[in-house]
Amino acid sequence: MEWYLPLAWAWIIGAAVAMYVILDGFDLGIGILFPFTKDEHERDQMMNTVAPFWDGNETWLVLGGGGLWVAFPKAYAVIMPALYLPVIVMLLALIFRGVSFEFRWVAKPNKSVWNVTFAGGSIVAAFCQGLILGGLIQGVDVQTQGALGPQFAGGALDWATPFGALCGIGVVLGYALLGATWLAMKTDGEVAARSRRQAAPLLIAMIVAMGLVSLWTPLLVDRIWERWFSLPNLLFLWPIPLVTAGVAWLVWRGIENGREIGPFVGSIALFVLGFIGLAISTYPYLVPPHITFWDAAAAPASQIFMGVGTVVMFPIIMGYTVFVYWIFRGKVRAGEGYH
Repeated sequence: MEWYLPLAWAWIIGAAVAMYVILDGFDLGIGILFPFTKDEHERDQMMNTVAPFWDGNETWLVLGGGGLWVAFPKAYAVIMPALYLPVIVMLLALIFRGVSFEFRWVAKPNKSVWNVTFAGGSIVAAFCQGLILGGLIQGVDVQTQGALGPQFAGGALDWATPFGALCGIGVVLGYALLGATWLAMKTDGEVAARSRRQAAPLLIAMIVAMGLVSLWTPLLVDRIWERWFSLPNLLFLWPIPLVTAGVAWLVWRGIENGREIGPFVGSIALFVLGFIGLAISTYPYLVPPHITFWDAAAAPASQIFMGVGTVVMFPIIMGYTVFVYWIFRGKVRAGEGYH
């Protein structure tokens, strides 16, 4: 097997997941912030900031999940049974959220039901994504022996741990921060002012959650402790938490000074740094601590065949994304919209 094919697919899937977290993160964050807004016109303004983008953002989730199934079928066969419940609940929450997004516009005069389902779907989907992340970090019980290859050998609720709940809370807080900084950048008036007031405490809460997860992870998993705190690794990896702290301080200063673009970009950078830390902690395992990228990889012919399609489609998806965000650049003011 060509050794580089699994690594190339790992980069593709990682990029797709990162794009989903960044783009759909602020989208979900707006739903998370919905309960803190009482005025329907302000809610309309909030939703109009993502109306042109929200459905396209989830394309990256499809690419990431489909890529895992195609390129790493053995990992897919283990991860899905291990995390069926949070994955299914997440997908149902996203469906409810999408339906609410469309139905809310035509629900007159009372939109309360769709407000609740939109906010609830956003919060539940974000929390479930954190549960999935926590379940993967803490490890999956795998039976590696047998004619069928690696099989999930744990229980249906192995993911339901305090560590997983902390990861879920951290993702909800992080998405809410992305939503607040996005609204501060894309809106004006009371919506923008309130979003700036919300961003500062959300930043503090997110950093606390990130710190707790970062401390708990090496204490929970010995191999991650060795990865980060053994020599010479420590000499190379210590700048990552330092850079994270520096970016968090810049985001804080940007919020305090009333900046618009900087806090949003800095919030994205915090997620990217967290993603880099996760990759460092888990490499080379796709299903920690048993299955590596190479163990889980499909046949080279399958990877090449699907890789050709991905090489063609990836730039198209990226180009479409950039085009849409460019077309709908600028602020969404009260009373403006796309519906």
